Amino acid sequence: MLKLLTIVGARPQIIKAAALSRTIKKNFSSEIEEIIVHTGQHYDENMSQIFFDELQIPKPNYNLNVGSGSHGKQTAAMIEGIEEILISEEPNYIVLYGDTNSTLAGAIAASKIHIPIVHIEAGLRSFNKSMPEEINRIMCDHSSTFLFTPTLTGYKNLLNEGFEENNGSFNIDNPGIFHCGDVMYDNSLFFSDISDSKSSIQFSLDLKDKSYILTTIHRNNNTDDPVRLSNIFQGLIEIIETSKLQVVLPLHPRTKNKLQQLPEELQQRIKNNKKLRIIDPVSFLDMIQLEKNAELIITDSGGVQKEAYFFQKPCLILRNETEWVEIIKEGSGVLVNANHDKIIDSFKKMYKSKKSFPPIFGDGNSANFICEKLIENLISSS
Repeated sequence: MLKLLTIVGARPQIIKAAALSRTIKKNFSSEIEEIIVHTGQHYDENMSQIFFDELQIPKPNYNLNVGSGSHGKQTAAMIEGIEEILISEEPNYIVLYGDTNSTLAGAIAASKIHIPIVHIEAGLRSFNKSMPEEINRIMCDHSSTFLFTPTLTGYKNLLNEGFEENNGSFNIDNPGIFHCGDVMYDNSLFFSDISDSKSSIQFSLDLKDKSYILTTIHRNNNTDDPVRLSNIFQGLIEIIETSKLQVVLPLHPRTKNKLQQLPEELQQRIKNNKKLRIIDPVSFLDMIQLEKNAELIITDSGGVQKEAYFFQKPCLILRNETEWVEIIKEGSGVLVNANHDKIIDSFKKMYKSKKSFPPIFGDGNSANFICEKLIENLISSS
């Protein structure tokens, strides 16, 4: 039997990993055993039993509880804990997702003791190495044996960095690269139906379909810079005034506190605008419901960019670059950074315009593809 050890570090990664866990349980339970390790990189009080039950996600077998800290301190603690579990469990492969410090720690720990690395979401590049995530994903890719990329652009990025196509047998010096589609698209299709029956967020907020713009703001360069944050909120208020749409903004308490640093006049405009609905963070199922029924989405989140595309919503991206360049190329999303004029002009162009959403993120069976490839390799190498 193939034994996988999956590393996750925060709630979004657990949700992402759920696609593979669900597929193993449904289609490969007699062929694959999965051990899940949560590093505790981010503590999330919303990760209750209800969270796991509602989303049909297996709870982690291990939790390292490393907590917050500097990059070095946090990553070092995770490397130590992951290494001990790898030695104890002796998996065939370690499975890593995305670009967090947990991803980096798993790659370092596994590569040092020669356990093959499976990197899901490989090949993504923002080409901005000032982002810690960019360093993490590059280092993980270049120590992996199996690289599963969600997009053709990611696949081409790997070719440009020297990875080769159609390798016969795989190891760290001769890795295999595969364009498999996006596991989060798998998830969005699966959780969409669940959210219809489980989420009451629209009812509780009294929101009609396509009567609102969903907005998320969480990146430090937006929240911690009063000028950028001011530009974003001024843009949102102007959009409300011209379109008459509501803006629904689930906002983390830390970010909410940053509003106190904005000019007093702008603070009052935010407070007095009844169509600017600042609410507490919402659950994953509530977020899907809000995404599915919004008129348009404005975000600085990579995940929400993709989900906007999955649910065929135009998207304004509050960043200067994105790893998901296909969204820009297809014209369904536009980079506006925190530029007030770009936010307004791009909204006018995107609002009510007809966009196409071809299947650039796969067919919803990415996790199945990954499982089949790993089993196939284990059989051929035994």
